[in-house]
Amino acid sequence: MKSLPQAQAEFLRVLAARIVPETVELDSAGQGRFFSIIDEALQDRDETVRRQFGVFLGVVRWASLFRYGGPLEKLSAERQDAVLHWFEDCPVSLLRKGFWGLKAMVFM
Repeated sequence: MKSLPQAQAEFLRVLAARIVPETVELDSAGQGRFFSIIDEALQDRDETVRRQFGVFLGVVRWASLFRYGGPLEKLSAERQDAVLHWFEDCPVSLLRKGFWGLKAMVFM
């Protein structure tokens, strides 16, 4: 993946599994296509937007530290869902919009 470092791409895969559970069943070709679609979408964006997307992935990953004591990928499925639902309905519009943009990427 050209647009994201490997660690962020792996975290994106974790998020995708929570947002669209069917992504867990993708074989290696399917996963490659998934990342290719997202990579193409990010490559079409300005460098600033790509950087913001990476920062937002970090915010989503570490926001759970304050409530649950660990990064999102280390939490139970129920707690991961709780964190993601919070972002989905977040009172801070910037975070809410970022999450809906993330969901749009995953659904592509």
